[in-house]
Amino acid sequence: MTYYSYSSFEKDVKVLSSKIQNDFAPEVILAVARGGLTLAHAISMKLNNRNCFCLNSIHYEDTKKLDTINIFNVPDLSKFKKVLIVDDMVDSGESIVAIKRELLSKYPNLELKIATIFYKSKALLIPDYSVKEANDWIEFFWERID
Repeated sequence: MTYYSYSSFEKDVKVLSSKIQNDFAPEVILAVARGGLTLAHAISMKLNNRNCFCLNSIHYEDTKKLDTINIFNVPDLSKFKKVLIVDDMVDSGESIVAIKRELLSKYPNLELKIATIFYKSKALLIPDYSVKEANDWIEFFWERID
């Protein structure tokens, strides 16, 4: 297991936000709760975008991958076109593929881009914007709150 610190997060948010700014102007930043909430908030601050929404996706219980993907609390995106989906990591890619499918079934005209800190190269989908490849389980600083 690799620990991911706040100081690393600060640096990576700057890198990630710069990549996004140079390529995409999202109208909405959509966090995947819970893992993507902290990153989505930081990106929304860096991009000065107050349209920061979230949806819930459950595919893991602690470090155990579940057999199902439960997506709920999807916000109303009918007034928007460009949406940046933000999560902490793309691991297998199954969750993010299911989220994209769900969003496009409800809102077929959306332009979706994905931003994460970490990704795994064997994932079903590689994010449009990311900072680091993960070769280990990552423990994020926001997960250490007792």
